[in-house]
Order: sequence, then structure tokens, then C-alpha cells
Amino acid sequence: MADEKRAFARRLAAESIAAGEPTAWFETLYAAAEAGDAVVPWADLEPNPLLVRWAAAAGRAHGGAALVVGCGLGDDAEFLAGLGYRTVAFDVAPTAVAGARRRFPGSAVEYVAADLLDPPAGWLGAFDLVFESYTVQVLQGAARAAAIANCGALVAPGGELLVLARAREDADEPGAMPWPLTRAEMEAFATGDFQVVHLEAVHDHEEPPVRRWTATLRRRVVESAA
Repeated sequence: MADEKRAFARRLAAESIAAGEPTAWFETLYAAAEAGDAVVPWADLEPNPLLVRWAAAAGRAHGGAALVVGCGLGDDAEFLAGLGYRTVAFDVAPTAVAGARRRFPGSAVEYVAADLLDPPAGWLGAFDLVFESYTVQVLQGAARAAAIANCGALVAPGGELLVLARAREDADEPGAMPWPLTRAEMEAFATGDFQVVHLEAVHDHEEPPVRRWTATLRRRVVESAA
């Protein structure tokens, strides 16, 4: 059933990538779903369970400015806002952003149409928490590398980057979209002044279970020379 739901999205992704537009297919998919002609495979209409587990970790304080990458229809953004974060959430698909606003009228979340491959300059280093869930895994090649780098660039000094993705071993074939990340690709989020706080592969509660990475990375505060 999951593969059936993804068939249309996979075709759109392949066509978009072949045309040199690696993110253009998201808007096509969301527009088709809104018209009733397709489904968005990852739109579960509830917060990601691994995000909920992360938030429940003992001793974790919530607050500050948060950014949700590829927010889709808004459930993760609303969850973070409910924890006390001043939340900005963006998606490359304007139809997704409009759908999130309709689903949560009067929300405190600022929903924005923007592209992870070319984020607004004012967002660089601006967020205490950046949450990336399943966006990088639908990109390939140079687009994937740019997305990984840009996620980190959005984190403020002392802030955290939380990344969720499907997992695979280095020797495994990536298979069909979504293309799981290797450990090396997860560790690539920690370039520059980042350090890995936590990185593990877990199995979710889908049937059959899917192996996923969950990673928390912290950006160091670099003191300037006196």
C-alpha cells in the first residue's frame, strides 16, 4: 500500500530531477492531492512520533526560535509551537503552506513558502532549533549535499539541529525514492562548528518496521578573539 501511494510521487520526482529541477515536483504533488487526484505519502496529519519522543526526553528545555524544514501540512510545526517555541515553518510548495494555514487558523506558527536550497539570508544562524524530517532523503547528488549544508547554516550558535531520515548501510543500494541516508551522510550534518550529541538508528512502528536515523547536533559557540 505504501509503495502504491508513492508511485505517483516517485514518477514526479524522477521527471523533476531529469529536468534539473530537484524540488519542483513537491508543488505538483501537493496541488494534485488538494484536487483529489493524488495523496501525499508522508502526510500523516499528526506530529512525527520520533519528534514527540525527542521532546519527551528528560531534562530537555523547550523555547526559543524554531524552524521546521519542509513543513508540509504543519503538524510538526504546531507541535513545536505547543512546546513554547516561536516557530517558523516553511515548504517549497506554496499549496502545502496554504493547506497548513487552513488547517490551523489563528496559529502562532509563521508559515512561509521558501526553498531549502536557497533559504532567505535573514534565516542564516537565526534559530535555536532547526528540525529536518525526511526532506533530505528525497534529494540526490548536489541538491542533497546543499540541503545538508543549509540545514546547519540555519542554526544559531549554541542551537540544535534535529534530523530524522530513513537509514541504510553504506553497502546497501538506495532503492527507490525516498533514498535512505547512510551514517556518513548523517555525520555530514556535523561539519564545521557542529558536534554530534546523539546519533542512532531505530525501527519505527510501521508494518513492516522502517529503520530510521535520529540525530541531534549542537552548534558550538565560537568565542571571538579579544
